[in-house]
Amino acid sequence: MTRDDEFPVWLTPEGEPVSCVEKIKVLNENLCELRDLAQEALEDAVLMGADERQVREVLAGLIAGLVNPYKK
Repeated sequence: MTRDDEFPVWLTPEGEPVSCVEKIKVLNENLCELRDLAQEALEDAVLMGADERQVREVLAGLIAGLVNPYKK
């Protein structure tokens, strides 16, 4: 689990901090879930003999390729 001081300050598109406590809670929970799942995927891959560097690159590419369905 990530410590509270390891979470980013979530910002709006205008650069202002997100102020809603519930929204911040959801964002932080989602970040923890992603980190845990990525950690598990990395560990599984390494245990199965995959190259750690390649796995990290694939995970980074996966995140970079996410599409914002709300973009105007």
